[in-house]
Parts: sequence; structure tokens; C-alpha cells
Amino acid sequence: MPNPKKRIVVAITGATGALYATRTLHWLRQLPQVETHLIVSPAAVLNAQHELTMQRSELFELADVVHNFKDVGATVASGSFKTDGMIIVPCSMRTLAAVAHGLADNLITRAADVVLKERRRLVMVVRETPFNLAHLRNMTAVTEMGAVVFPPLPAFYFQPKTITELVDHSVLRMLEHLGLEMSGPEWAGL
Repeated sequence: MPNPKKRIVVAITGATGALYATRTLHWLRQLPQVETHLIVSPAAVLNAQHELTMQRSELFELADVVHNFKDVGATVASGSFKTDGMIIVPCSMRTLAAVAHGLADNLITRAADVVLKERRRLVMVVRETPFNLAHLRNMTAVTEMGAVVFPPLPAFYFQPKTITELVDHSVLRMLEHLGLEMSGPEWAGL
């Protein structure tokens, strides 16, 4: 019997930008038709503690299902477990490189590999600047495989008043790339 909910895998790595991850989970929680499957790397836990003073358990509470980072036998590690896509937010350059080269050595990179091989949607919210040539080549490789590389570059045309508004604008656009109907500020022209 098919699952009536859309399953979205959310992976959080240790790159800076934990706020993007928590806001992503916040917005997904607003969609009753979505079931979130969360994978958090050990470095992501440290980053959430540092950037948001948030503990592992607080991160886990934001998702419907939580998978252990090392559990490559989890449901999301198989193509027969139907998901509607995956977002890696934020995505470290190490994770980008591992996905680009098919190194499925933990559950985040294995789940991403599965999403790509099954031709499902993968959004990679890469966080690094400036990019070196290895970063650019890895972004090209995952794009050629079907992923969307989405550096969360802020938009100012809607005149955000808070950091949360700025972050949410990017998050809503990211989620649209997963095929979810999200409503955020639209460019109306000048």
C-alpha cells in the first residue's frame, strides 16, 4: 500500500548555516502531507550547538523520522523505499565531493546516491565561499547527475527586515525545487 504522504529526506551536514536546516524543517512541518526523514552528521550537531545553541534532541524533534548517520541499512538507503526527494542543507564540500564521486560511506551520502540513481530530486545547499576548482568541478558533476546545486545566496529585492525573512526566502525556493508548493515573495518587476 503506497504511503499517502510525500517523503522528504532532510540531511544536515557540518557546514555553516544550521539556521537554513532548522527553517527548512520548520516549513516542512507546516505541510501536513509531508513526512520528513532526518539524517544529521556529527559535525552538524556541533554546528547547531555553536550557531543556534541547539542540542541534538532539539534538532530531532523537528522531524517525523530520524535516522542514524552511520546506519547505511536504514530505509532511506534503499531505492525501494519511495521518497519524493532529498535536500542536504547545509551541504559541506566534503559531502558534495562524496556525492559527486559516488562515495556512499555514511547514510547522508548513501541516501543521496539512492536519490540520484532512482532519478528523484536532490537539492544540495552548498556552503562555502569562495569556490575553488575542486568545488566547481564537483558541483558540475552532481548537476550532470541530476542534482540541483543551490547556494543560499540572499535576495534583497523583497526588502527583508530580519535574518529569518532572508533565510526563509531561500528555503522556500529550495523547497519548490523538491516539487512542493510554497508561497514566498515573488518578483513583481519594477
